[in-house]
Order: sequence, then C-alpha cells, then structure tokens
Amino acid sequence: MRTLLWCGLVGALSIASAQAAPVSIVAAENFYGDVAMQIGGSDVKVKSILTNPDQDPHLFEASPSVARGISDARIVVLSGIDYDPWMEKLLSAARSTERKTIVVADLIGKKSGDNPHIWYAPSTMVAFAKRLTEDLSEVDPPHRDVYQQRLARFEQSLQPVEAKLQELRERLAGTPVTATEPIFGYMFEALGMQVRNQAFQLAVMNNTEPGASDVAAFENDLKTHQVKLLVYNSQASDPAAVRMVKLAKSAHIPVVGATETEPPGKTYQEWMLSELEAVDHALPK
Repeated sequence: MRTLLWCGLVGALSIASAQAAPVSIVAAENFYGDVAMQIGGSDVKVKSILTNPDQDPHLFEASPSVARGISDARIVVLSGIDYDPWMEKLLSAARSTERKTIVVADLIGKKSGDNPHIWYAPSTMVAFAKRLTEDLSEVDPPHRDVYQQRLARFEQSLQPVEAKLQELRERLAGTPVTATEPIFGYMFEALGMQVRNQAFQLAVMNNTEPGASDVAAFENDLKTHQVKLLVYNSQASDPAAVRMVKLAKSAHIPVVGATETEPPGKTYQEWMLSELEAVDHALPK
C-alpha cells in the first residue's frame, strides 16, 4: 500500500512539474520571438534564431546547436514562403508528432512568389499572435485565460502603429516612392504609396544582377526626381543598391533605412512605429 501511495505521489509530482515547466518556443526570426514572449510571458521560454541586425538573413546558415534547439521545442515558428528555407530543412530532419509548427505566411494566405517580408504588415502579426494563443492554450490549458489576456493587450498595443499608418496614409497616399528591394513593400501598400522600380527590387532581393533597363529606369527616377523617397535594406549590402542610395543622396532625395530583423532594445510595436516616424520625418508636411 505504501509503495502504491509513494508511486502515486511521485507520479502526481512529475505531472505537476511538467505542467509548471515553461513551454519551449523556437522562432526563426526575432520579431516572432518577441511577440511570442509578449503572449507567453513567464509561461514560455523563447529562443529566436535570427537576431543580429548586422547579419544578412538571406545568407544565414543554421548551426548544429540550432538544430538541437528545434528538436527540443514544443512550438516552432517560421515565416515561410522561401524566406527561411533552412528552417524547413531542419524541421524535416527532426520530425515530431508532439511539436506544433506555425508557418506565418500560411495564416495570411501568402504563397511562394509573394513578397516574403510579411511582418511589415501589422495585421500579419495579429494573425500570428492569435494562432500562437490558440496553440499555447492547447499545450498549456491551465494558463489559457492569461494567454487570452496577453493577446488582448498585444492587440491594444498596436493601436499607435495603426493610428500612425492612418495619419500618414491621409497625407502621403499616391506619393511615388522607390526601394532597393521590397523589404518595406507591405508598409508602402498600407500607406497607399506608388512604388516604382519593382523589377530592380526583386533582382536585388533574389541576389541577381538587375537588368540594364531596370538600372537605367531607377537612375532616371532619381536624377529627375520622379520619386520622393528611397527606402533601402540597411541590413544587406548589394553593389547596385549601394549605388542607388548614393545617387539618391546626391540628388537630395530622402533616404530611409529599414531592417529585416527587429533592432535590439525595441519591441515589434516600437520598431514599426519608428520606421513610420522615419518616413514621416523624411517627407514633412
């Protein structure tokens, strides 16, 4: 009898300990990891893989330690649509029936060939936060209510970003702009701006050389002031892109840098708001 009671007690303690352990989450990119922390709080343990603001995400190669972290994760988050194919390979090599995988692009109906920088649309992150809340509630039912409360706070915290978007859209909709690659594409779309030189942007994003006619058209837009703003990827270096930034500055066209990973010390909300404020400052009333 004592043996049975002891075994039962040990079993109950083991279950309680397992339930109390934070849910392990691995995010391919740090902006997803940040939102995961905002939703999960002290009830999760989050590891973000791409965090270095000086690193070109397109050149990233996963290490063995990254693979081990994914194997141990209860929830894994990746962007999808060919942005982080290394993550898909790691998941295929470490299959698990217990792990939940969130492909954010799938949540918003994006497919291969679409602009992969989907986190520059705040609505994307709301969709991700909602799905993560559902998965956490399923994995960790005792904290279901607190996950829902954190989700509500997260959605509320995006209101300043939405308000800034609306303010700028009313003033800047229709403004012709350009970019060295489509990193800021979804923000341009939300602002109602007219984006030029998209063939050039796609070539740079795909690490191919832009066509001569595309380069000539871009240069002409800058020299003749056909565009009012140039946004460039400050996290990646490409000779053709660098040339366009220099040309824009010499033509006194405002230039704004945008990053692919969340800057250190900022939340996702602060990051998006700072990017919008940079556009506001570059194109004053």
